[in-house]
Amino acid sequence: MSKRIVSSISIIVIALFACAGIARAGVSPGEDLYRFLSKKIMADRDSAFIENLAVKSRDSDWPSAKKIELTGNLRILAVRDADDSGALFFIRGGSGDMYIVSRPETGGPTRDEYESMSKNRMIFTLETVNGEHEGRAYTFARIAGEPKGILLDRMFKVLIVLMLFFVMVGMGLTLKISDFTLVFSRPLAIILGIVLLYGIMPLAALGLSHLFGYYHAYPYIYLGLILAAATPAAVTSNLLTHFSKGDLALSISLTSISTILALFSMPLLLSLYGKTASGATVPAMLIAQTIIVLVIVPLAVGMTIRARFEKVAVKASPVFSAMGLITVIFIIVTGVIANINVLADTERYNLRFYLAPMILAAIGIILGFAVARIFRLSVKQVRSLSFETGMRNSALALTIAILIQDQIGDFYSSLFMVNGVYGIAMYVPALIAVQLFRRSSSAPDA
Repeated sequence: MSKRIVSSISIIVIALFACAGIARAGVSPGEDLYRFLSKKIMADRDSAFIENLAVKSRDSDWPSAKKIELTGNLRILAVRDADDSGALFFIRGGSGDMYIVSRPETGGPTRDEYESMSKNRMIFTLETVNGEHEGRAYTFARIAGEPKGILLDRMFKVLIVLMLFFVMVGMGLTLKISDFTLVFSRPLAIILGIVLLYGIMPLAALGLSHLFGYYHAYPYIYLGLILAAATPAAVTSNLLTHFSKGDLALSISLTSISTILALFSMPLLLSLYGKTASGATVPAMLIAQTIIVLVIVPLAVGMTIRARFEKVAVKASPVFSAMGLITVIFIIVTGVIANINVLADTERYNLRFYLAPMILAAIGIILGFAVARIFRLSVKQVRSLSFETGMRNSALALTIAILIQDQIGDFYSSLFMVNGVYGIAMYVPALIAVQLFRRSSSAPDA
């Protein structure tokens, strides 16, 4: 079984690097402008700058405007707690180019209508004109005609939400109320696991981001690592615990408890660590709502089915487990194809980028092992905590990344890319750990 997993992961890793090699090098012309505007508006809260830029855009040479059609995202940068005049709207094209939306003084779409447009990628018809303000070049745009939604994009989002929902139902089918009683019978192991998952690992992600230079230079890669570290343990940690002859009951309980706690921990951690990034913020309420819909509700459904129809649940759970692997592969493959132009930026997505998630997963496995040994847990418990700390629910992280990337202005889908790599790379140190654990002599339970 482990050889099959290694083969599958190797194929996906090779494909991912091949996609990166196919893409040609290049840097988005809008990235520097976006960083400047983010600082000016979100950090400095310069409402006067927005108003002056709006006047400049309206006074531009619109009779000479060019008409273009592009597929992109409408996004918003707004001064916190400001009125409608404190918001800047821009359209980001597929190659990262930016068009500042010129809004008329009266009439035109309302802010609510713009925010509705920002929820999905759309096809825009624009009238564009070049201009300059305070020494910087801009391309101003007027929206000409009704933007068109992209059916496949909506279908993709609906599909991954449904897939993850049923994966979590499958997890619920494997759980019983008695699985949670381990908290009281072995509190130390559970407490250590939660501290490792939601206390130490985000700090490790923060430290790694500083070490690799992502914290300041690429804040969304940094947030991607934080998202990976804030995600609950993966169901596959239970499988690896079984392979390595660890404490399976502890592994199942910790996976379940960490998943329930994700409702509070993920929004809290992403808000806490996100505030320190360069202009990057995360919608904590949206994340909490997403976890309720995609984690809490399906878990409750699965556990209810298990309680009332145990035989059916036992027979169905392997199917849902297989769906979990299929879901991760589906999201990663389709996401890489959709963002192939993103991989063109080899300055950002270089070898260091692909190594960072693997190193973070390895840190988790090593920390889980070390902390469990320091507190003198049994050999089986040590192995369980290692996998619980390093193996994360990448399907959940990827889904959240897709749902929030447009709202937070993640120019290069970095949250998605980081967690896509993490979802594959975490198996490399994990499978090495399995082999090392299996070769070592077993000790009796504590």
